[in-house]
Amino acid sequence: MEWLAPLAETPLARALIASSTAYLLVNAAHILSIGVLFGSILALDLALLGFLPAAVLQAVAPYLSRVAGVGVLLAAVTGLCLFSVRPTEYAQNPAFLAKLGLIALGLLNVAVVHFSSSWRGLLAGEAPTAALRMSATFSILIWIGAVIAGRWIGFL
Repeated sequence: MEWLAPLAETPLARALIASSTAYLLVNAAHILSIGVLFGSILALDLALLGFLPAAVLQAVAPYLSRVAGVGVLLAAVTGLCLFSVRPTEYAQNPAFLAKLGLIALGLLNVAVVHFSSSWRGLLAGEAPTAALRMSATFSILIWIGAVIAGRWIGFL
């Protein structure tokens, strides 16, 4: 993991290390990004599970997907900033590795859903299929797991 050590010497990492205010703001932005990501994903998944009428689901699904995409992007950027402060430590932290694995699994689930005929059918007005509902349940569990793993990082 020593190949990651130079990340802690970048100007960004040095600025975050030197300024508790800058670190605090980036950390807050990371938490807010996760809120945007998880909030939109949870709303979409609950809608797929039948907690919204089909017509409403068809209207909000594309919007919630785009909001989740923005949340992922912001969480990744702020997460990389935070990672740069102690890269070798985080890269060896089991909770951090679990978080990355769960995020990868969540993104894979998103890709499978969005490239499926079931998703295209949903956007065309069809009811969610059993496969979409299963993916929604899986998604909720994955993203809750990622949030828990993220909180666990500081305790190891």
